[in-house]
Amino acid sequence: MKTTNVLVLISALLYIDASTGWPTHTVCKERDLEIYYKSCDPQQDFALSIDHCSDIMTHTFNIRAAIILRHSIKELYIKLDLIINGKTVLTYSETLCEPGLSKLIYCGKKKGEHLYYEGPVTLGLKEIPQGDYTVSARLTNEDHVTVACADFTVKNYLDY
Repeated sequence: MKTTNVLVLISALLYIDASTGWPTHTVCKERDLEIYYKSCDPQQDFALSIDHCSDIMTHTFNIRAAIILRHSIKELYIKLDLIINGKTVLTYSETLCEPGLSKLIYCGKKKGEHLYYEGPVTLGLKEIPQGDYTVSARLTNEDHVTVACADFTVKNYLDY
């Protein structure tokens, strides 16, 4: 009888783990622009917010972001994919941390450390294209392990 109870408990836990995902978070929602994100790392969510959607159009805006590292960062790489109608139309990748090259203050941080950033960000975009699309962002370390991963949904109703 105890074996049956253990099997039922394990099955229930596996079902709950497989059926739940991270929630979709609202970054901003204003009249002409909506941005949402959902962590695509099954083991970790993270926090991200900006002050106002309209600030994105000024090219520099303030954000707050936080995560607890599950993996150390000796080297850090970012890959961004722009996805429209299920097709990747643009891919961008860059090295953010490597020995002798540190573009971020987080380079060299260890597993378990809490990373928090509050301050300005500049995207370098002249405009955000009108339409609905997804931006997939993945940060990986030197072992090709995911440090953070998110899919952003952008809905821009404003025609420039």
